[in-house]
Amino acid sequence: MKKKILIVGGTGFLGESLQKKCLLKDLEVTVLSSSKKKEKKRIKQIFCDISKKKELTKKLNNKTFDFVVNLAGYIDHSKKIKTLKTHYNGCKNLADHFKNKRLEKFIQIGSSVEYGRSKAPQTEDKKISQNYLKSYYGQAKFKSTQYLLKLHKQKSFPCTILRLFLVYGPGQSQNRLIPFVVKNSLMNKSFNSSSGNQLRDFLYIDDAINSIMKCLKNKESNGHILNICSGSPVKIKFIINEICKKIKRGRPIFGKINLRPDEPLQLYSNYQKAKKFLGWKPKTKLSVGLNKTIKFYEKRI
Repeated sequence: MKKKILIVGGTGFLGESLQKKCLLKDLEVTVLSSSKKKEKKRIKQIFCDISKKKELTKKLNNKTFDFVVNLAGYIDHSKKIKTLKTHYNGCKNLADHFKNKRLEKFIQIGSSVEYGRSKAPQTEDKKISQNYLKSYYGQAKFKSTQYLLKLHKQKSFPCTILRLFLVYGPGQSQNRLIPFVVKNSLMNKSFNSSSGNQLRDFLYIDDAINSIMKCLKNKESNGHILNICSGSPVKIKFIINEICKKIKRGRPIFGKINLRPDEPLQLYSNYQKAKKFLGWKPKTKLSVGLNKTIKFYEKRI
């Protein structure tokens, strides 16, 4: 029989790519999302707000899965209550529902934002206090991580937290940094930017998805946080200039946008723990990933 996977929040950038990969691996895919999208062949759909526990329980009643990947969350992170409800309450509701089920793996997609303004490189052994986190998103993700680790300790819940750094690639929303710069450069527009001195770790979408796939059947990673990153940080200014150079258009105006009060100047890590537990490492060089991303948006501008 085919293994069954539930992709929660599976209609977004990561979710769409994960769907395709799971189908290639001959998994039976069900997507749970609060937004309705056109039905796809071989994909089952459940429409539900995971922050509402009773609704979630009703929707998942009598349904069994081997794997659950939680990608769900509210996109606008400026709204405290909504962000906490979808990212933390939603995660907690999912974990509580599946904690007594025969689940092989629960993968929580965490975020590098959980490190707050801790000193780089931000590694998994960093001691973090929730009070130290200024962003609502970071707080919600951090609370989710702590709840899952506690559940693993108490009930051997088979969870792994994949703490993703900055994922980019074809299909990403155009309000994100790389697609935004690509779009404006293709249209040969001037666009405002910060100083660009922030040091960041960019990871191509295919590498992020491969880390999830490697994690699905890996028991050794249960109860662990794994950083999923390129391990090769670059300045935002470099990324912007590199895109403009490749496209041969675009006019960035650096220094026009102020940094957020909670924005760290350096946010990067290494993937040694993921390599140890999953045998995973990134394969796509930044230049190659940018070329593929530019090519994708060239056809859509």
